[in-house]
Amino acid sequence: MKRCPWVGIDKPHYEEYHDREWGIPVHEDQKHFEMLVLEGAQAGLSWETILKRRTGYRQVFCQFDPQKVALMTDEELEAVLRDVSIIRNRLKVFSARKNAQVFLEIQKEFGSFDTYVWSFVGGAPKINHPESLADVPVRTSDSDALSKDLKKRGMSFVGSTIMYTYMQAIGMVNDHVMGCFRRDS
Repeated sequence: MKRCPWVGIDKPHYEEYHDREWGIPVHEDQKHFEMLVLEGAQAGLSWETILKRRTGYRQVFCQFDPQKVALMTDEELEAVLRDVSIIRNRLKVFSARKNAQVFLEIQKEFGSFDTYVWSFVGGAPKINHPESLADVPVRTSDSDALSKDLKKRGMSFVGSTIMYTYMQAIGMVNDHVMGCFRRDS
């Protein structure tokens, strides 16, 4: 079975993520919040580093319930910083609470975060046709616009490159390379 080359060999956690999740359109707000937190946590690190700690992130961030995360106290976030099951970066950990608060404001304004975020691609996935990883962009005008708007609203760790990887992860763009078995599924 041919997969995108970033999956690599002997990385079952990557295979599982690629085969069952990456690039599949997401329309559940809690899943959107999870991916925002995880993609933000990845900044400056490898996705593998975050993927291996995903269970820890789920535990410390209330199964990615944005309402619960928005209400976390400074003391609770300090406890999160002592948890070795995640990357213990103060700015990233504290940004989860602020981002949850903004996330909830967006839900209130648009009816759902899903409605808001999918508007940046016209409501349907953008299908790209990369022959190789070299053909996959690291950012686009759509990720630029999403990043700019989220920053304006007060979110952090939502730069354009991070937003593009988020858009790939939640299926707003399909960047499975030609020949990958997930390409047309």
